[in-house]
Amino acid sequence: MFAVVTKSQLDREQQSTYDITIIAKDADFGTPLLSNNVTVNVFILDQNDNAPVILYPLSSNGSAQVGFCGAFAQIRYSISEEVQDGTIVGNIAKDLGLDKSALKGRGYRIVTGSTESLFQVNQNDGILYVKRRIDREEVCERSSACTINLKTVLENPLEIHYVAVEILDINDHSPVFPEKEKRLEISESALPGARFQLQAARDPDVGQFAIQQYKLSHNEYFRVEVKDRGKDQKIPFLVLQKQLDRETNEKHKLRLTAVDGGKPAKSGDIEITVDVLDINDNSPVFTKELYSATLKENIPTGTVVIQVNATDLDQGANGEIIYSFGNEVDPKIMEIFSIDANTGEIHVTGKLDFEKSTSYEIDIQASDKAQVPLKTGKSVVITVADVNDNAPEIEVTSFSSSIKEDSKIGTTVALISVTDLDSGINGKVICAIKQGVPFTLSPSLQENMYAIVTISQLDREITSQYDVTIIAKDSGEPPHLTEKTISVVISDVNDNSPEFSTSPYTFYITENNSPGASVFAVKASDRDENDCARVSYHIIRDGSEDNKISSFLNINSDNGEILALKSFDFETLKTFQFQVVASDSGTPSLSNNVTVNVFILDQNDNAPVILYPLSSNGSAQGVEEIPRNVNAGHLDRSEHFVHSQRQTRLSINCSYWSKTTATFLSQQQLL
Repeated sequence: MFAVVTKSQLDREQQSTYDITIIAKDADFGTPLLSNNVTVNVFILDQNDNAPVILYPLSSNGSAQVGFCGAFAQIRYSISEEVQDGTIVGNIAKDLGLDKSALKGRGYRIVTGSTESLFQVNQNDGILYVKRRIDREEVCERSSACTINLKTVLENPLEIHYVAVEILDINDHSPVFPEKEKRLEISESALPGARFQLQAARDPDVGQFAIQQYKLSHNEYFRVEVKDRGKDQKIPFLVLQKQLDRETNEKHKLRLTAVDGGKPAKSGDIEITVDVLDINDNSPVFTKELYSATLKENIPTGTVVIQVNATDLDQGANGEIIYSFGNEVDPKIMEIFSIDANTGEIHVTGKLDFEKSTSYEIDIQASDKAQVPLKTGKSVVITVADVNDNAPEIEVTSFSSSIKEDSKIGTTVALISVTDLDSGINGKVICAIKQGVPFTLSPSLQENMYAIVTISQLDREITSQYDVTIIAKDSGEPPHLTEKTISVVISDVNDNSPEFSTSPYTFYITENNSPGASVFAVKASDRDENDCARVSYHIIRDGSEDNKISSFLNINSDNGEILALKSFDFETLKTFQFQVVASDSGTPSLSNNVTVNVFILDQNDNAPVILYPLSSNGSAQGVEEIPRNVNAGHLDRSEHFVHSQRQTRLSINCSYWSKTTATFLSQQQLL
């Protein structure tokens, strides 16, 4: 009798099960030496020997805290999958110390990509809710840790906070085998200890809710062993305990049960039928216990990765070996690698990608060519080495498409993040902005996060739009470079006064103009745009003597056209001036004025007037007696005429009649 005793302290949190194989063999005197073995499954029961621990965040003294970094903050929550829509995850505003009353006004929201977010944040109170049902297995597949990282943004000023929500698994799936039945063919010559890989059950749950053990229905010939490959992947193997005898029993019916770690536990079954075959009693044996190789991810297709080799003690067809992949190898692996059935060489047939998988564990098998072949399995581990085959990716996480031209130097225009799927030096990225624009990159406290900020004063009237090109370059050899261009529009502010096309204006108006008609126009322009460039006009009327004439003028406020409300008379007014003001519609409004000089042009609109001599009633007359004997050409009287058009003496044709005779005197021109 023997007892199995512990040699050291057990800790369920480090290892919950042990499979102990006990081998019993003959003493050294037996010929030949015979042996047998049995596996004992030991399950470690839990005790309440661990205090709760806050995982994140922690301060220097071990207490929980929220981490803030300037305008950025991070917080972490956890919630179980499959909870109802509207379930509260946490109060972000409270935990980050945000002002609830300002959340809606600052456009507090979750920044999402092309897929719909699983969460929503209430802008009134800052509480984070579950928006729709979360299936952890759909979101994270079989990842042991399932965390959804959210980016939340506040505007004016711009703030970005990161919220990590850990999705806790529940035991909502039962283990399922790919098939309901499995048929195995095992030769009667198979020796005890022979292992036969079985189809592993699949359970989308992880951790303690994943498959924890396999159980085999009671029988005297077989037991089940489990190979743990990590990541909740346990592969069952059927192990022969006692040599088979086809003549005694040619078939064995077994039931394999996969059990998860839930409470209560869930399970799934598969029926296994073992057909016992005769003859060929030696299985192939691999010459190495472990096969491994390391490849660069850019290795050409067709390259030989490694060669496996197995031997078989049988002769003839029973000793000839062919190689193949195991029955349960992932089809995706078979798209990347192939094995030569005759030589055992494994070749690269597809594209390797370090960023998708850093290593492959491939099950291969060696089989003889007997009528009932014997097979032996082996694992080949292939490690993939990284090369610089990925260009950096630039993501604009927040972007203000326009910025005012009077913005202060250092104003943030956009936030960007840069990623590179490569690792090590190949994934280290340097960012910059192409020269020639008044912007630069300002790194944030979080790695590979940058803010695009202004570095000089903007002027929309000089440049109204900038195309900002961001350059991201990794440090690999050869390096990869990525460019991304965003357009920034400079919005207008009212910083320009209207400007008249001429200053001062000089206009000439012919007298006797039609009242109410347009006589001339002034024009001003503003280099601003929209309301800031909309110009209106008015005439300065201050009531002074010099500006009284402006009361007879009117101006169209929209186009600067000036109307005369009265008819001007050159003989009364020959020139005058007034001032016009042009104002824009900006806030505050800017204005400018111009002096307008007006000259009245004369028309021949007045008859001559005789100034002297005048009769008693004011009419002109010329009565004079002259001697009879005067000669022709004799000047008897000089008459004075004035023409109001020139106010100078003019040549006038006059007719004189004698009182005593009706003789018509010849007309004379008098100066």
